[in-house]
Amino acid sequence: MTVEQGSDEVLTAVVPVSAAGERLDKVLPRIFPPYSRSQLQGWLREGRITLNGEIPAARLAVCGNEALYLEVPSPPASDWLPEPLPMSVVYEDEHIAVIDKPVGCVVHPGAGNTSGTLANALLHRYPEVNGLPRAGIVHRLDKDTSGLLVVALSEAARTELIRALEARKMKREYLAIVNGCPISGGTVDAPIGRHPRNRLKMAITQKGRPARTDYRVKERFRAHGLLAITLQTGRTHQIRVHMAHLGFPLVGDPLYGARVQLPPKPDAELELQLKGFSRQALHAGALGLEHPVTGKTLSWQSPLPEDFADLARALAADARSDQ
Repeated sequence: MTVEQGSDEVLTAVVPVSAAGERLDKVLPRIFPPYSRSQLQGWLREGRITLNGEIPAARLAVCGNEALYLEVPSPPASDWLPEPLPMSVVYEDEHIAVIDKPVGCVVHPGAGNTSGTLANALLHRYPEVNGLPRAGIVHRLDKDTSGLLVVALSEAARTELIRALEARKMKREYLAIVNGCPISGGTVDAPIGRHPRNRLKMAITQKGRPARTDYRVKERFRAHGLLAITLQTGRTHQIRVHMAHLGFPLVGDPLYGARVQLPPKPDAELELQLKGFSRQALHAGALGLEHPVTGKTLSWQSPLPEDFADLARALAADARSDQ
């Protein structure tokens, strides 16, 4: 594969004979790494890829030895502005950064949050992400969910991280405090899509995208449970929707939670903690992945934020006092 210089990056290559008979759109990702199949399909539709000088169909079966020409568009300049904001970085190298996000931090700008986000902080600390979609953010956490997320600092890393997420090779374990407690662990396999009436919410719907959540009970309290939850997919509000669907909504969840649930005759401290917990009790406590460039296995842990830890201690103390 060769590279030509210009306003857009131009790549040329030859289809290997070993690919004869395969569909072009399936062969392209092997010829032009690190670009994903979806990216390459989009460029096919835009006429940015030619085969022997002609714009081919995605389903065309290749013969081998055809000349390929790919015009890679220059990434658009981000409209997001860099800001010198505090940010807890637990790991960084030239390709990735792992951030421990605090409660209340919005991941990227949107309606009502045009600045002060994690993306603004990333653009200031890592100017190179200005050329990446969403400033290198490949997965996100809700504003009031704390914990770990990985950010790509290069296009090669971004593509591989997205592939790892899609292939379920990235380990993301969360801790959650729920109202009630399951009898045992299990898996929720229920598709998630936009709520038909409340556009701020997600819901279980047959028209939604596949979603799978694994959970196990770490600690059982009198009227609540501490769960360890692992995502197999990454849908918006997935844990919150799936736990509510099971009948165990997260404590403090303003969208999917129930009224404050108290055990019988709670002590004053626990009642204060439960009534004052006004965000979903969810923390991304563990992250594990293969480095997208080096292949090295890496993992990180994040300590519980103070409000979550205080609530867990109060629930445990209440449970001990009832024995």
